Amino acid sequence: MVEPALIKAAQAGDREALVTLLREIEHQVYRTAYYLLNHEQDALDASQEALIRVYTKIGSYEEKAQFRTWVQRIVTNICIDKFRRKRPSVSIDEHEMVFESGDSVEAEVLSAYAAEEIREAIGKLPEHHRTVVVLRYLQDFSYNEIADSLNLPLNTVKSYLFRARQQLQVLLHDYQKGGVRG
Repeated sequence: MVEPALIKAAQAGDREALVTLLREIEHQVYRTAYYLLNHEQDALDASQEALIRVYTKIGSYEEKAQFRTWVQRIVTNICIDKFRRKRPSVSIDEHEMVFESGDSVEAEVLSAYAAEEIREAIGKLPEHHRTVVVLRYLQDFSYNEIADSLNLPLNTVKSYLFRARQQLQVLLHDYQKGGVRG
């Protein structure tokens, strides 16, 4: 949660406050971009563009909406624009696995496999379903915050989430049964 005093200082032209503010939100911005675009480099580009937009538009932020909702609307819109310009491809980049001591290697591998299956399934969702899933389950937004971020009616958000969960169940059916897709 970003301190309101930090936001006000950044809006007043305090560059140090603005840099601190951007550092506090950069991880959430990247996380949203990554799950929406499903590609590391595209997510980095979208994150950078979103942070620049926050930097240049901080003066236009009004306290009508929560700050994080305002920021998520910015990053989501940028990702949607990128998605429309270039259809995303499923990344097959290898990600380094870090094992914590005390956990079994088998449990870590299964957990990483499950995370990859879920990430791939989310990537296959239609754009509007993927967006609400990312905001709800990865960014922990409430239904009302999602509706505000995406400028959608609350019932539409609920409907999108319901349909997205149904689609994810179908996409993850083999994994839930303990099978391997092939």
